[in-house]
Amino acid sequence: MTVGTIMEDSHIPLSKWVLAFHKICSSKKGISALQLQRELGLGSYKSAWFMAHRIRLALEKSPLAEKLSGIIEADETYVGGQPARDSGKRGRGTKKTPVVVAVERNGKAFSKPVDNISSAEIEKKVLSQVDHTSVLMTDEYTTYIPIGRTFGEHHRILHSSGEYSRGFIYTNTAESYFSLLKRGVIGIFHFISRKHMERYCAEFDFRWDHRQALGYNDSQRRDAAVSRIEGKRLMFAQLLRG
Repeated sequence: MTVGTIMEDSHIPLSKWVLAFHKICSSKKGISALQLQRELGLGSYKSAWFMAHRIRLALEKSPLAEKLSGIIEADETYVGGQPARDSGKRGRGTKKTPVVVAVERNGKAFSKPVDNISSAEIEKKVLSQVDHTSVLMTDEYTTYIPIGRTFGEHHRILHSSGEYSRGFIYTNTAESYFSLLKRGVIGIFHFISRKHMERYCAEFDFRWDHRQALGYNDSQRRDAAVSRIEGKRLMFAQLLRG
């Protein structure tokens, strides 16, 4: 029954897997592996941590998923918590992991860690998942200018001048997404290494795409997640390598 799924070779009962899916899908900011271990009565933190990452793998969007479209807000931020030796530097240039998101107005999101905040990297990793006939909304960061030329329209909001909206031109939706992601990182996970960030982004994307405002309750969100378990597998050694 579990062969060919994320649960293959797991000794954890199916009932606990379903409960883990429910807890991850119903917790707005996520749930820590330690809390998952306690609530499911798992034998070790390692088991809970591995389980959570396997579920995050299941939540990743298919490469064949329909592209985002309509009015798209794109933005970048830096996440990952603050390791003990971090200098505390903030913003562009920090050692934290840069993450870029594209968000449909009143719709879905796609976020991903990037190696750098360059036009080519943002296009390759994130905006390749967006229909380029869409209307793109960004801040004034110059890296978005060449990208914007490939879209149907490109509008920029001038945050550096104290501007946060101009009619329908704003990036508040993308900023709301990042606010939720950062609250999860700081309040629940505390620190996320760069090598695991992509799976955490998939987790937050999934909950965003299946949020209450789009008509999903906790049970429907869980069922949508469970439907993605086939054809994906993550080995513990692979997880340690990143």
